[in-house]
Amino acid sequence: MAIEIDRLNELLLKMADENAPGREFSAAIAELARTGRFAHLRDVLPAVVYDELWQRYQSSPVAFVEEWEHLAHEMQQGFIQHARQRLTSLTRLQQAGTGHTPAWKAIQRALDGRQNDLLRAAVAAEFLDLVEPAVARATHLRECVVASPSSDEADRYLDEATRCYFFALFTACAVICRSVLEEAIKQKLPEGMTKLIRSRYRNAATLGNLLHEINNNLLATGIPAEFPRLANQVNDIGKRAVHHGLLSEDESRSCLQNAREALQLLLQQ
Repeated sequence: MAIEIDRLNELLLKMADENAPGREFSAAIAELARTGRFAHLRDVLPAVVYDELWQRYQSSPVAFVEEWEHLAHEMQQGFIQHARQRLTSLTRLQQAGTGHTPAWKAIQRALDGRQNDLLRAAVAAEFLDLVEPAVARATHLRECVVASPSSDEADRYLDEATRCYFFALFTACAVICRSVLEEAIKQKLPEGMTKLIRSRYRNAATLGNLLHEINNNLLATGIPAEFPRLANQVNDIGKRAVHHGLLSEDESRSCLQNAREALQLLLQQ
């Protein structure tokens, strides 16, 4: 059965239209005020809020109704955009005291304080946007088949690095690829060399340190001669990711593919 992402997007938008936080609340206030049933709000609103709304209504009933109808409309129409902004506010630095928050956004966020529908909608929308690009990236990879296992830690690192690549976290992918090889190498080194490296680098050997030791003791390690070249390429891209800025998709894919090929060499026996 084909999964139609466009249909899922349409369904999300429909659900957003129907369930945007604050829309029913604002529409209800407008309707009660318009039909002369404002007093019904006394039982559902805090006294201080009710008194303030009552004063505003008395000063201009028509304008009051129009304002709340407009708020309900804005909450519905702007929900997905506001949801994305809500999520972004958690992922980036926010400068204090800048910008003006429209009334409808402030009300919507206050009403959504416990339901978290803004965040839920934003995450759903972002993941839908990621589906097709992630599928395209996945087609560039093949199964990484090895003759012998490494460790649970190496498997988890590889899983995380690959998922980072799928979901466009390219710099994170390259950084974790270094950890994949570090962990796999440690599992393959002879016990004597492992003890020496732990002592020499105080239990903090980097991938570069490990590759230096391998190059100097290639026969003793039993590691294939082709392995260091691929591993060094992974290390170089990973270091660039850490020290010289964000990576492109091509750089991330190259790093991941080299890491997977290096693993196959390392674990071929």
